[in-house]
Amino acid sequence: MKLIDISQRLNNSTPVWPGDTPFSFSLNWSKSETGSVNVGNVRFSAHTGTHIDAPFHFDDNGRKVAELPLENFFGRALVVEISGKESIGAEELDGLDFKGATKLLIRTGSWMDKSVFPDEITYLRENIGPLLKQKGIKLIGVDVPSVDPLDSKELPAHHSLQRNGIGILEGIDLDGVEEKIYELASFPLSIEGADGCPVRAVLIDR
Repeated sequence: MKLIDISQRLNNSTPVWPGDTPFSFSLNWSKSETGSVNVGNVRFSAHTGTHIDAPFHFDDNGRKVAELPLENFFGRALVVEISGKESIGAEELDGLDFKGATKLLIRTGSWMDKSVFPDEITYLRENIGPLLKQKGIKLIGVDVPSVDPLDSKELPAHHSLQRNGIGILEGIDLDGVEEKIYELASFPLSIEGADGCPVRAVLIDR
């Protein structure tokens, strides 16, 4: 069995959405001060690095992170590469063999330098939601900060995925990951009232 970490490393240089809360970690207390322990302090946006979006992120009546079922974040995941595209919709996915997978992870390759926030990304089109529901997919993951265009206010892909019962995992790192079926574990913290949460996303290759 092999474990493959597909989450971004978080540090004080991690890029965030322009204007959002920057990630920071510091020691509030040091072992030299307390005589026994180091105690750290972390501050970050709910959408830092590799993270999930709860429906409440884009729908005032949507479920929040702590209300989402755990099975949303664990299961058989198909990793595919669909690169060189402005956008991805039902047409690009219709021929895939999902082989019983309930998660789909897409390597777009459109966020080349993850040390800086991108200017453009490959985004998902609105017609992707119904196809994924038909195929039995419960979660989609992408290697970019959003499933919609970065300047979108209407967020059609977010809403399409929500209407079709599909969870959203953003900012995964699939560089060098073979295209095939894995088990995915990508659990968020149980934060009451949260609209999203960073996750440690891991592929299990058995």
